[in-house]
Amino acid sequence: MANAHPTPVDVADVAIDDDFWSPWVERNREEIIAYQYEQLEESGTLENFRRVIDGKSGGFQGMWFQDSDAYKWIEAASYVLASDDDPELEGWVDEVIELIAGAQEESGYIDTYFQLKESEQRWTNLNMLHELYCMGHLIEAAVAHYEATGKETLLDVARGVADHVDEVFPEEIDGVPGHEEIELALVRLARVTDEERYLDLAAYFVELRGRDDRLQWEFEHADEIAGDGWREGSLIEAARGAFYEDDEYVGSYAQAQAPLVDQEAVEGHSVRAMYFYAAATDLLHERDEPEWGAALDRLWENMTQKRMYVTGGIGSTEHGERFTEDYHLPNDTSYAETCAAIGSVFWTQRMFERSPDAKYADLIERTLYNGFLVGVSLDGREYFYDNRLASDGDHHRTGWFQCACCPPNAARLFASLGRYLYASTDETVYVNQYIGSEATVEVGAETVDIEQDSTLPWEGSATLDVAADGEVTLALRVPEWTDEMTVDGDAVTADEDGYAHVTVSGEETLDLAFEQSVEQVVAHPQVAADAGKVAVTRGPLVYCAEAVDNDRPLDQYALPAGADIAASHDPDLLDGVTSLEADAEVPSSDGWEGSLYRPREETGTESASLTFVPYYAWDNREDGAMRVWIRAA
Repeated sequence: MANAHPTPVDVADVAIDDDFWSPWVERNREEIIAYQYEQLEESGTLENFRRVIDGKSGGFQGMWFQDSDAYKWIEAASYVLASDDDPELEGWVDEVIELIAGAQEESGYIDTYFQLKESEQRWTNLNMLHELYCMGHLIEAAVAHYEATGKETLLDVARGVADHVDEVFPEEIDGVPGHEEIELALVRLARVTDEERYLDLAAYFVELRGRDDRLQWEFEHADEIAGDGWREGSLIEAARGAFYEDDEYVGSYAQAQAPLVDQEAVEGHSVRAMYFYAAATDLLHERDEPEWGAALDRLWENMTQKRMYVTGGIGSTEHGERFTEDYHLPNDTSYAETCAAIGSVFWTQRMFERSPDAKYADLIERTLYNGFLVGVSLDGREYFYDNRLASDGDHHRTGWFQCACCPPNAARLFASLGRYLYASTDETVYVNQYIGSEATVEVGAETVDIEQDSTLPWEGSATLDVAADGEVTLALRVPEWTDEMTVDGDAVTADEDGYAHVTVSGEETLDLAFEQSVEQVVAHPQVAADAGKVAVTRGPLVYCAEAVDNDRPLDQYALPAGADIAASHDPDLLDGVTSLEADAEVPSSDGWEGSLYRPREETGTESASLTFVPYYAWDNREDGAMRVWIRAA
């Protein structure tokens, strides 16, 4: 049977070799993962497992879902091990897996928070205490580790966990997790074990959401069923603030306001939403659920057309780390959590695998270069949890967080970057990202080798050396940001799916070029925060202005519609970036001495130069203001 859905090329079959991305990938492999391993020790994450095993005193340390940090770290490390022989790293991973396996109970249950702190309260707080969320990340780590090494040490633990959950739900408890994650993990586990019941369990969690009142019931019976975990740090008040509006329960925070098929807009906690929709999209590969497909299309369009920042960031408020309403996209209070950007990549990749269209790869590119990458400092050791699009100089990255979900999430995306570059069906190779790399791609019964050189994002060219046994079709993404793309000097036009389809045979070299101009972008008129303003983009990059580069307060600058904006590359600036110099306007200072207010007609403007740097690189120098959106003259 022909494979109509594209399958991403495995991480082990793609080697990144790219001027822009290789330093990030190598830094992740050589420094970030080691640094995060140290943080797992310093934060008490690994000690929690030891205390379960040894019965040590001292209790639980950290956030109640801290186990997941270790699991995401293992997943990231496993992607590295899939393509790199690193005995030291493999030894660390084996040691952590030994701790996890040692802490698992005979029943299959493992959650060090409950094992050390509230053993009698298991499964009493699906809303907020994240047992299923942690178990989902364990399962994902186990699948990645097994696929990378062939070892079943963690996979055996994951199967025990999944079997235990399968016994509890719905036989003992009929309910869904407050924070989705286990759903997509169960699909991954089913694919490597061929256990259909894991798919059944994933489908159960997806289908029940929005139809089940367990989450509401837990609030109403908290005094009867829940232990101190509800009350510590005012967790119950925070949870009520997220789940209740005007003293009335609403499930939108956890995407439980309605069944999936009836949801009209992306709602609630943005990371939870991304994991939920990713799981539902994954299940569509396994089950025929046409109503799910229509709903997911509708939700993805709502997110990208009405609830997403120009950077690809999502989630517009700190209150609940959530989506708010259509076109509400404030800049100085934007949340745009790094984990949410990563979750968007996860969901969007699955949407592509379900129905190949370049719009999905376009969004992944936008998010990778902007909404995701901004979350990590240039040295890889400091992180933004939330990502502002405007700052007065008081928002900075930090080395770790009490809620440390973002750093290991970033590590696993860097380590698995290769899976977003290429995909294939039985007849076609999709080239989704123009990132320098070498890949071996299975196309039906044939093997195609691809070597790509790319000058993005600074210049607009890529070369593909292709070696195929026979004839194969390459689907070359025509980026949304280019006005013209050429292949071997000839302009190409995107087909309905957004790709230019080229047939190659044997060994061929394709030279691609993309017109890459600076654009002033405006937002939809209903985005109040951006009214009368423009953002500047070049190729896949969104740019911003920082105070360190500019003499005037940033709010004084205005860009005329036809402003001359020159690009120049500086290898010594911010590890090597192309910056932009724009002819702008600022208020004239003439005549203001001794005055606080003057008639408008007596004032004027004068010329000034406004410098922009890539948004991902801001806050890597001295403190100062930053703006993505600049006044339009």
